[in-house]
Amino acid sequence: MRPIRETIALEEARQLIAQAAVPVDRVERVPLFEANRRVVAADLVSSMDVPPFARAAMDGYAVVAADTFGANQYDAKVLRPVETVYTGQVPQRPIASGQCTEIATGAPLPQGADAVVMVEETEKAQTGEVRIFSPVYPAQNVGRQGADMKAGQVVLRRGDLLNPSRVGALAAIGIAEVDVFAKPRVAILSTGNEIVDAGQRLGPGQIYDINKFTLTAIIGEHGGVAEPHPTAPDTVEDLGRALDEAAQADLIVFSGGSSVGERDLILDVLLQKGEVLFHGIAVKPGKPTLFGRLAPAPGQATGRATLVLGMPGYPTSCLSNGYMLLAPLLRRLAHLPALEPPTVTLPLGQRVVSTTGRHQFYTVRIVEGVAMPAFKASGDITSMSQADGYIEIPAQIDIVEKGEMVEVRLF
Repeated sequence: MRPIRETIALEEARQLIAQAAVPVDRVERVPLFEANRRVVAADLVSSMDVPPFARAAMDGYAVVAADTFGANQYDAKVLRPVETVYTGQVPQRPIASGQCTEIATGAPLPQGADAVVMVEETEKAQTGEVRIFSPVYPAQNVGRQGADMKAGQVVLRRGDLLNPSRVGALAAIGIAEVDVFAKPRVAILSTGNEIVDAGQRLGPGQIYDINKFTLTAIIGEHGGVAEPHPTAPDTVEDLGRALDEAAQADLIVFSGGSSVGERDLILDVLLQKGEVLFHGIAVKPGKPTLFGRLAPAPGQATGRATLVLGMPGYPTSCLSNGYMLLAPLLRRLAHLPALEPPTVTLPLGQRVVSTTGRHQFYTVRIVEGVAMPAFKASGDITSMSQADGYIEIPAQIDIVEKGEMVEVRLF
């Protein structure tokens, strides 16, 4: 056995990860239909005004505003319509004083008109003339050309995260495809002779692989593309071969193999092929966590060395560190903004005893407005699956009493 004799604080581990994480600089072009939640790779400038013409903002009559001044229910102004314009049509006749054009919402304003009277404020006589009962001022009920966006305007900037409204802004200027940063590729490697893939028959002493699935879900949620690899046996040769095969990824995530047993060999393999930035964090669960990077392959830029994150094999420890360490790392690689989970403050439903000297993440479920402990053990996935979120217990605190108000970070 090779115990982890020294650990670093969680915040120090996070800083080391942030310093080593160089955002992916690869760019790809995607259809606008698939661009939501992607990150813009270059400034996008409008080539046109939006709207490209002045248009009616209401159903009614396009008028010369001055013709309506003084109109009221007892003294209507009378105008003569010259044509009707529907959406998608172009006015054929300009209007002059004393004239109007019947117009639909969104239709182009005819030349000479500077306002629109809502149809509710008018009445059409049998003679065809239109009575106006309410005045309008110039530009009233008119969407002016370029009111939304102007030609030459920067619509989105490099690094902006696309969302439905931003996708809509690009659609408004006729963009069908957009250059975005490629999602970071993340190789997932489970280790251990006891690990069996789902769907296979379990042999004596074997268990199904959980971490490959939970890590894939974390990676997908935070901007990465998961690339599961076959389970690597516990030998230096097999682990070294697995690292080599995954080295083209931006990040390699191991689960298992980072602890203190004789067969937990990832530390040895990584020292042979690169460097270790830390091994062991003062947290619970998740103490046996390793982080480093492979030496750049020939021709590979130094800044793009493949990062390696060795996670504990126990499912709760692995998934907990997935939220605490992997998700922030992924978001930095993917140019995504930092994510703050929603929180609620609730009374703790049961006394919790923590381990002094280790920052603890303790899962809870919310029952009738109370945070009830859900944590069982690091090896029990239901410690997470039956929880609504977690509380953090600082390293210097060993007891949190029942009824104490705690901040629950929701999954």
